[in-house]
Amino acid sequence: MPAYNTRLDRFLATTLHINRKAVKPLLAAGKVCLDGKIARDCDTIITRFTRVTLEEQVLQDQQAHYLMLHKPAGMLSATKDAAQLTVMSLLPTALHLNLHIVGRLDKNSTGLLLLSNDGEWSNSLMSPGHHVEKTYLVRVKHEITPECVEAFANGIHFPFEDIVTLPAHLQILEPTLARVTLIEGRYHQIKRMFGRFRNPVLGLHRTSIGKIQLDPNLAAGQYRALTLQEI
Repeated sequence: MPAYNTRLDRFLATTLHINRKAVKPLLAAGKVCLDGKIARDCDTIITRFTRVTLEEQVLQDQQAHYLMLHKPAGMLSATKDAAQLTVMSLLPTALHLNLHIVGRLDKNSTGLLLLSNDGEWSNSLMSPGHHVEKTYLVRVKHEITPECVEAFANGIHFPFEDIVTLPAHLQILEPTLARVTLIEGRYHQIKRMFGRFRNPVLGLHRTSIGKIQLDPNLAAGQYRALTLQEI
């Protein structure tokens, strides 16, 4: 398969196994359609989700999928695993093809999980440079102190990587319950940040990624397609 995004003439040459010069007559004759419309420009950029037809022959017709899943505890955020149950078991088999996890959760964590087959969209949400906020409800063993709130806001040094975490917002909701908002997602980050205060995390539940909120009508284990606004 050609790379994406790619020029129409490159796609046709690769898919049809012809020289690029042979593409121009096909376009000039109006034989190629993109999403149902005749295409004549070799330079047109297509994506993996552009429907491409040559007369009656369908050359590409892949639908983009964007799903929201309410992840239950005890399942891996993975598309497959030889030994353990993954979240893919909650989806119909027909939806498994090419889906990937957008922002993983630990096995025993719960809440909002996104799945898609659109890599560019996923990258726009999860790339560290984009600073997309992710919000969690966190239950810990001991009472949360004001010093903890201040440390989260200032950043905490992780000696193993020799980095300081970016500022995070910690809002105390109850003595042992907080809402934490991050703009990065380092390995076990929230658990390690609370670990600096010797305060074990007992439960972690993600409620949002960017402006996408976990649908309150979704029970644990249920999923739905994202709305156009959410996408």
